[in-house]
Amino acid sequence: MSQTTYVIMDVETTGTRATRDRITEVAAIKIVEGRPTDRWSSLIYPECRIPFPVTQLTGIDDDMVREAPPFAEMAESLHAWLGDAVLVAHNARFDESFLRHEFQRCGIDYRPSQLCTLRLSRRIEPGAQHHHLGALLDRYQIETPGLHRAEHDVAALWQVWQTWQQRFTANVWQTLLDEERKRGQLPSHLDNNILNQLPTGPGVYLFYGHNRLPLYVGKSVRLRDRVRDHFQRARQDDREMRLTEQIQHVEWEETAGDLGAQLREAQLVKTLLPIMNRQLRKQRKLTTWHWPDDGTKPELLSGAALDQPASGAFYGLFRNARDARQALRTLAETHQLCPRVLGLENGKGRCFSSQVGKCRGACWGNETLSEHTRRAQAALHPQQVNTWPWPGRIAIREASKTGEKVAWHVVHQWCYQGSAATLDEAQRLDPTATSFDIDSYRILQRFLRDPDAHGLSITPLD
Repeated sequence: MSQTTYVIMDVETTGTRATRDRITEVAAIKIVEGRPTDRWSSLIYPECRIPFPVTQLTGIDDDMVREAPPFAEMAESLHAWLGDAVLVAHNARFDESFLRHEFQRCGIDYRPSQLCTLRLSRRIEPGAQHHHLGALLDRYQIETPGLHRAEHDVAALWQVWQTWQQRFTANVWQTLLDEERKRGQLPSHLDNNILNQLPTGPGVYLFYGHNRLPLYVGKSVRLRDRVRDHFQRARQDDREMRLTEQIQHVEWEETAGDLGAQLREAQLVKTLLPIMNRQLRKQRKLTTWHWPDDGTKPELLSGAALDQPASGAFYGLFRNARDARQALRTLAETHQLCPRVLGLENGKGRCFSSQVGKCRGACWGNETLSEHTRRAQAALHPQQVNTWPWPGRIAIREASKTGEKVAWHVVHQWCYQGSAATLDEAQRLDPTATSFDIDSYRILQRFLRDPDAHGLSITPLD
């Protein structure tokens, strides 16, 4: 019989976010050599109001906990009682995160080994449809006074534990427990072997929730390590915890290298609109300044103009016309340019800026328009959107470090049109399927500034 001590525990809380919400009740049973040896149970004053929906679920209201001790009063004694026991709970990541944060507020570091009985149930009965605690009690015909009170849930979970323990020999049962402890970092709904199935090289990964709801899309040059990092950081980061608790399915796509991973990530985010991608999912309707070759001032155009070749130069990529005008107005003030000549204000004759010495007088002939144009374009130059240097589409060849995987990424006017395994397939990709995207533009700019440094080669297609 194993000498490992287990503590079957349940906590009731004021909400679902461990960094913000608090514990209202703790109950636990200590298991040594397969038998209960001690118990702990207490209501806890959360030092905040209990939301009504939580009271409806648990039955715990503000009056019940008003005279209960705050967690800080019992922290040291509870920490000593827990010792180095393995924390066992139904969705252990949830209970562990709340305990860890409560202890942390008291200056105590609590990082237990944990075992999730929700995951263990999926492992023991993979064909069952439901594995929540209520479903297990129905399946094993276990009666309980009710759920969603810590003491009742712990007692019920102990009976489920005994049911499993009696089903297997001591050695098989211990093997199941040991293997599940090793997988303790994974969300409860995921396949135990998911990390081993993930590639070690570059690619994109997709997290899905209930009913295949897209939750998050990410990329990495080391897929397995990056996904594992999500699960490990969930113990410290509230956003990661909320993400991993919802994950029920993981998919991935291998790529030849980092360029393909970044382009595919940006494309998938805008296609699937996962709820937890905050930046790349934004479908930005950009604006830009276009200065025609023969013009004396820039014109404000939609970012869609970048899809097509045009004479002159484009400067800046802005979220809206207001931001674009403000950026140009700031440059005018900094470089003593004329806001009237630039089209930022109406009127004739000498502008107000000239009258106060902030314009060199292009508006009234003190500076030639050609000299003003030269200075204005020089001021705008750091924001110039690079013009497309090829006559038509190109295919960017990217190969993995071993050379086993090759991809051809097709781009035209900084618009990513897709990837293919061969150059012939790349030629046949639909050239009209995409429009200008700021994220893809920035990715391509980084890689094509020095393609040789990234192991890329470029083949014109048109």
